[in-house]
Order: sequence, then structure tokens, then C-alpha cells
Amino acid sequence: MATRIQEAPFDAGAELNAFQAAADGAGAVVSFTGVVRDVAGGLRFMELEHYPGMTESAAEAMRQEALERFSLTAALVIHRYGRLAPGEEIMMVATAAPHRGDAFAAAEFLMDWLKSRAPFWKKEVTEAGETWVAATEEDETALGRWA
Repeated sequence: MATRIQEAPFDAGAELNAFQAAADGAGAVVSFTGVVRDVAGGLRFMELEHYPGMTESAAEAMRQEALERFSLTAALVIHRYGRLAPGEEIMMVATAAPHRGDAFAAAEFLMDWLKSRAPFWKKEVTEAGETWVAATEEDETALGRWA
């Protein structure tokens, strides 16, 4: 299907409908949409930076790995960059497979990879100042199960 790294918002419902319509041979479709959340309170916005070309290439490589590793019939990765407010959609993955186990596992694999290894730099801007966000120990542990 596709890997898209984009600044513009996306419509998760429309994306999922189009994905499912094109997912030939699938018995299961799984999707996840991540939204910007205000973890500590007072988040004004999150700023995501990336290196064009490098980020797309890395995300596409992970999508291709998921397709092969989990016998998927299709996979979609969308990730935004730029200035995002709390509640805005930041990313989406969708996977399609003959069976639900592979579709769920592939979606989790992609989400874990995007959270910990995708080459994005995230800065939270709050009322108190700016802070760069790093992957947490929990994120690293989740990613480790795919080694």
C-alpha cells in the first residue's frame, strides 16, 4: 500500500476505508491511530522534525519487513511532522492479513518501531518551556520483543 510522511492532517476513517477496500485476500484488517496527548498537563503543542528522504526510507523499510515477517497482504504507515496540538492525529498504521494474529502482531510491530526507532525528533512545548522527548524504557522493552 503506502508509507507516507506528511505535514498535513489525515482522515483516519477515510484512510481505513480505502485501505480495507484495496486489501485483497485479507481476512483481517487492524488499524491504530495515535493522537498527541498532554501527558504532564499544559502542553501547548508538539513539534516533530525529520530528515526528508531518510525518514521515508526508514519507515518504508520497516513496512516492508512487516509485510514479509507477518505474511501481510497489505500495510499502511502514515506519520505526521510539524506542529501538532493535543488531540491531533499524529500517526496511523493499518495491516491486512489472511488471519487476525498476523494483522495484530504486525500493527504492534510497526507501532513499537515508530515509537522507538523512527527518525523523528519530538519537542514538547508547554507553558513552562520546551523539552525534547526521548524513547522511554517501556518503549525500548516493547521494541525488544521483536528482536
